[in-house]
Amino acid sequence: MAKIDLERAAALEHEYDPEMHFRSVLKPAAYLVGALLAGLSAFHYYTAGFGILPEHWHKGIHLGFVLGLIFIVFGLTKRINDADPASVWWKPGNVPLYDWLLAGAAVFCSLYLPVTLTSLTFRIGNPNLTDMVVGTTMVLLILEAARRAMGLVLPLIVGVFILYAVFGQWAPGALKHPGTNWDGFISHIYMTTEGIYGIPVKVVATFVFHFVLFGTIATRMGLGQFFIDIAQCVAGRYSGGPAKVSVMASAMFGTISGSSIANTVTTGALTIPAMKRIGYRPHFAGAVEAASSTGGQITPPIMGAAAFVMMEFLEVSYTTVILAALVPALMHYIGVFTNVHLEARKLGLKGLPPDMLPNLWHVLKTGWPNLIPLIILVTIIIRGHTPFMAAFWGITACIVVGFLNPRNRLTIGALFEAFQLGAKYALAVGAAAGAVGIIVGVVTLTGVPFRISFIVTQFAVTTAEFVDMLMPLALFTIDQLVLFFSLIFIAICCVALSAGIPTTALYIIVATIAAPVLVQFGIPPIAAHFFVLFYGVLADITPPVCTSAYAAGGIAGANPFRTGLTAFRLGNAKALVPMVFVYSPSMLLVVDGFSWSEFIIAFTGCTLGVVLLGASLTGYLLAPMPVMQRWLLRFGAILFVAPGLKSAMIALVLVAPVMVLQVMARRKEKAAVAAAGVSS
Repeated sequence: MAKIDLERAAALEHEYDPEMHFRSVLKPAAYLVGALLAGLSAFHYYTAGFGILPEHWHKGIHLGFVLGLIFIVFGLTKRINDADPASVWWKPGNVPLYDWLLAGAAVFCSLYLPVTLTSLTFRIGNPNLTDMVVGTTMVLLILEAARRAMGLVLPLIVGVFILYAVFGQWAPGALKHPGTNWDGFISHIYMTTEGIYGIPVKVVATFVFHFVLFGTIATRMGLGQFFIDIAQCVAGRYSGGPAKVSVMASAMFGTISGSSIANTVTTGALTIPAMKRIGYRPHFAGAVEAASSTGGQITPPIMGAAAFVMMEFLEVSYTTVILAALVPALMHYIGVFTNVHLEARKLGLKGLPPDMLPNLWHVLKTGWPNLIPLIILVTIIIRGHTPFMAAFWGITACIVVGFLNPRNRLTIGALFEAFQLGAKYALAVGAAAGAVGIIVGVVTLTGVPFRISFIVTQFAVTTAEFVDMLMPLALFTIDQLVLFFSLIFIAICCVALSAGIPTTALYIIVATIAAPVLVQFGIPPIAAHFFVLFYGVLADITPPVCTSAYAAGGIAGANPFRTGLTAFRLGNAKALVPMVFVYSPSMLLVVDGFSWSEFIIAFTGCTLGVVLLGASLTGYLLAPMPVMQRWLLRFGAILFVAPGLKSAMIALVLVAPVMVLQVMARRKEKAAVAAAGVSS
């Protein structure tokens, strides 16, 4: 299998990831942009190691950098980004004068708050005309920056929340609230730490950026290639080898990547063609990579940067968050791995020949230095130090190892490019954080989660009462049905709200709006937050807006929508596992009242359920399955996933006949093959 081609990966990201679709900036403006991008990374790297600035200054400088750069590197439209670059008097460096003015306005508005903080404190709740003009401009600039960097989805959602805050007195039913005037809105959103300068921007500026930069430099120094080589050595020779390599490589690469699309195009450029060569259909090959790559958003230690926001929301240690994520992430990869293995057995696919695989001893001998930065980073986190300090030493270790490693030496030029690329990855996340901060501000201003909780509960009660009337036996209580339907409704809302939005931003949205609803049902807060995160990330492989599947489908030359549907099937564990840790929180390891017996029952049942569901969807376990067997396995899988010994016993009764029939069918297949061999 080939080596990672970073230039091709960058080209694929430019094509399929709207967050990396920059316009061409010509010299000498290109030198300025490059210096600003590298400067943004250098600022965060320095402050991580030598001390974060006072919070208002740190967030203001971060926002000024991010928003200003967005207006320079992203054009007004995608067509402008793709147009042939030209430098004329009104477009110096191919950047129109109005974008230079917008960039300057973004820097001014971002720094206005920290510069005037002393006097501003006395005007909160009673802003003057300058405060109103600057605050209103800041809101509009953030919405436009988010639109340029990410598309229309997030700005439209933010726009709805703004309208709701101002015109809430005309909202229907339980959503109605007294509303607020524009002065009060700007004062709350811009002049306090409840809105734009709130938790989202704080987390991105003090945690997220550093780990994005770490992942970028670690990939440049060879850690990503090391992961892929290890995956090839371990899984490449088995049935359907390239698909299993894709699952393993994406799982490992996801530990350092903060973007599912970056994960998809970097590993997918290697694994998808290999999967097609051994016989996987194009849409299935793309789906394997998409489903595997989106798992990186729930895989410790980075988790698409959502781990840092969760730490702030829940006020728990970073170690607590990543420990809680271990088993759910494992379940996702067990589900994808099961599907690709059974699909390979069903199609009779073989592994890669030995001459196409690297030697494990050679890979370890030459590549082990690449692991040093990751080991240092994880060790510092486990010892209880701050995440940004861990990222600082991880980045420093990447630089040192990269410069000293003769087999994959990191040059000054490559390091400069990595600093630029790390900043580019962070631009869209930075804009999203500012936009989502507006949503958070509206939530604290209006109390909308409690209103949504009332609506969801009432809808769930009505549905539960209707279902209870239809059930011939009282299998479940009304309270159990209400909780179950509430979970279903919230899961659907999380997927819908998260379509086309980066992991960090989508998590903040669903955690702010949906997680409080679950907590009111008595679900532990950490379980509630992981529940909404899982269903939010599921949007990356849920049609019609399935960004990772579109990228993977493009590489595979397959229909993106069909690729997305298949990726959703392969990632079915993401839809099942959250239900398990809501009913059995011990799956998350760190909840109060953790029980080993509950954990073992839930873990065993969940594993069996994920494997059997994969078999039923593939139509193959030990032999091809007729429709009735597939449906029995599906019902059995769901019952295994439902925590408890009673449901597990019922599942065994359903599954046992299928297993017997599968064993018999397998023996018949072997006998037929043996007879054919004798006759030939």
